[in-house]
Amino acid sequence: MAVNPAIQGRSYPPTESYLVGREKVREFARAVFSADPVSLDPEAARAAGFADVVAPPTFAVVVQEHTLAQLLADDDAGIDFSRVVHGDQRFSFTRPIVAGDELTATLTVTGVKSLGGNSMVTAESAIHDAAGAHVVTAISTLVVRAEEEER
Repeated sequence: MAVNPAIQGRSYPPTESYLVGREKVREFARAVFSADPVSLDPEAARAAGFADVVAPPTFAVVVQEHTLAQLLADDDAGIDFSRVVHGDQRFSFTRPIVAGDELTATLTVTGVKSLGGNSMVTAESAIHDAAGAHVVTAISTLVVRAEEEER
């Protein structure tokens, strides 16, 4: 089954809120080899003007993952996860993610195109805090490889 081009422009409901924990930020920072003290030490973060430890920029994928799960579970989208390769990832920040943030995300499919028999699906996940203020938009492009007979 090919990716359904009619999903372009489709938005999904906001995800359940995700409470950013201090230890999750520290674990993520260590996993990406960040030695930035504001990501590891609450005192360093406060000295830099933040309420708590600051997540590395790519931490936004933790929240975005919940929106992409909605897209991948949508039978109408026609995306076979076993054929998906992550093609691109970008972020547009209003402010950093900080431990204690309660975040929700809403995914919109902003592009679907075919290239060499493969499909490229671009999805933007707008992530907001509990007050409704924009924090970051995570933009992913998924490449859905065609089955041999589709090429």
